Amino acid sequence: MEIQNWKKQRKKITRNLGIWTSLWVMTVAFVTFGPQFLWEGNKLFTWLGVLVNLLFAVGLVLANIRFLKSLDELEKQIQLEAMGIALSVGVFGGLAYSLLDITNLISTDAEISFLVIAISFSYLAAIAIGKKRYQ
Repeated sequence: MEIQNWKKQRKKITRNLGIWTSLWVMTVAFVTFGPQFLWEGNKLFTWLGVLVNLLFAVGLVLANIRFLKSLDELEKQIQLEAMGIALSVGVFGGLAYSLLDITNLISTDAEISFLVIAISFSYLAAIAIGKKRYQ
């Protein structure tokens, strides 16, 4: 019976994390495209959208903390390693990417979206590799 409750609780916490993630992504899209398509550049609405986005970001962080607390020791270790790799990609990869832009070694401007994508893929890959390694 205890395992059933644990599985039920884990499913609820994971679903909650997915909901907060989805809401945050929707607010990013809303603030990105709203000024152009919905409120014609009204700065007040844009500021409000950014504030709502930040509130959802706080909710996402809290949901992520609850998720991490629900993991067992091995899962926490896999997450810790994956987060360390993603942080390293973000900091060192982001700085290198910015340096390429500043020194005009790339012809385009460094865009944050590429960095976010690199961080996301490195995190997902590190989780997959960690799970495979610890099987």
